[in-house]
Amino acid sequence: MAIATVNPATGETVKEFVPEEPADVERKLAAAQAAFEVLGKTTYEQRASWMRASADLLESEVEELAKILVTEMGKPIAQARAEVLKSAKGMRFYADNAERFLADEPLEDPSQVGASRAYARYEPLGVVLAVMPWNYPLWQVIRFAAPALMAGNTGILKHASNVPQSALYLDTLFERGGFPQGAFHTLLVGTSVVGEVIKDPRIKAVTLTGSEPAGRAVASAAAAEVKKSVLELGGSDPFIVLPSADLEAAAATAVKARISNNGQSCIAGKRFIAHRDVYDEFARLFAEKMAALKVGDPFDESVDVGPVATAGGRDELTELVDDAVSNGASVLAGGHALNGPGYFFAPTVLADLTDDMRIVYEEAFGPVASLYRAEDADDAIRIANQTTFGLSSSVWTNDPEEESYFVQHLDAGAVFVNGMTVSYPELPFGGIKASGFGRELAAVGIREFTNLKTVWKA
Repeated sequence: MAIATVNPATGETVKEFVPEEPADVERKLAAAQAAFEVLGKTTYEQRASWMRASADLLESEVEELAKILVTEMGKPIAQARAEVLKSAKGMRFYADNAERFLADEPLEDPSQVGASRAYARYEPLGVVLAVMPWNYPLWQVIRFAAPALMAGNTGILKHASNVPQSALYLDTLFERGGFPQGAFHTLLVGTSVVGEVIKDPRIKAVTLTGSEPAGRAVASAAAAEVKKSVLELGGSDPFIVLPSADLEAAAATAVKARISNNGQSCIAGKRFIAHRDVYDEFARLFAEKMAALKVGDPFDESVDVGPVATAGGRDELTELVDDAVSNGASVLAGGHALNGPGYFFAPTVLADLTDDMRIVYEEAFGPVASLYRAEDADDAIRIANQTTFGLSSSVWTNDPEEESYFVQHLDAGAVFVNGMTVSYPELPFGGIKASGFGRELAAVGIREFTNLKTVWKA
């Protein structure tokens, strides 16, 4: 895939980039290793001041950076600004909490292991490689980079080839904030280079957010080198509506959950499962609200849904929808790509789905929702858990017993009750099954790329 900015709202190639040569990759790896020798010896207070200065830069450049995000992947401008500001918040979260999260953990009674003192300490690993996707060009990177740098690691980023300007912005951000030269660099290279970078002995661990095939490839390469990896892969999250729910609120949130980021979010609600007692009313509300959305130029402040990021993504949505319809699915809203320039797809709701349709098991990465009727709570759990994914989930109920049942039985890395899934710096984030392993964010996110060293003293 060419390294280029292609405006998904027009299909126009804005700018192309020449991939870096092996000598450039070597220079940046050497710089990252040299920076680690410096950064690992600095104090948390020093790193925090650099991280806060980097967050200040983001906030001061919010308009410039938001325009880059819109141009490269098509998200509505208001959502682009929100992504920039959320990233700054995440950076400040780790600046404020890293020292506490990585404080030594003493054994309360060291005499039980025959010691006068025993404790565990967290130490940085070294250079960490991040392979990141295009859908949140900034936030996906920051939620790795902020904890990694605050722990004393350095970072190398291989970003998606269709967001090179976002990648190059990140290449200099942390150095401009005061971090040592080489502490964080972007490699402007193709996917084929990743395997060789993982093999480099200076790379100590790998994190990837992306597709399941990409995750399998990176995890296999890391395992072959006996290196730690953290994966956040796809999701086909269930959004379950039960009879005790506020249907108006559930339907409004369902629309927001499905079309946020133009429907291109791993943790978006994608499969909407309504109990038979409220199915008809929820289906009506949901379809009406989806059909009423404004689709168009993502720079227009009034637009709800912009284009999907690539022509291939639009074509894949078309294939999934056409497959479902040809096998008997009903179209309650949308159901087709939009004519004209750009990669636009109408907000879509499909119903009457059966197990022989691809969309039942595959992730629809765009504004396409699947609607299911559940006979009871057990049937809702069956439908929710039938995919290979297990990233997040949402359940709508005002019955405490139902809430407890779904929290216990949903196969997912998170359950949101009466709300849509959102990633917060304060909460662990990640999935199970084919959605990956390991966690980002919160205390566990900064500890993933550290050496937990046990210390015992006689």
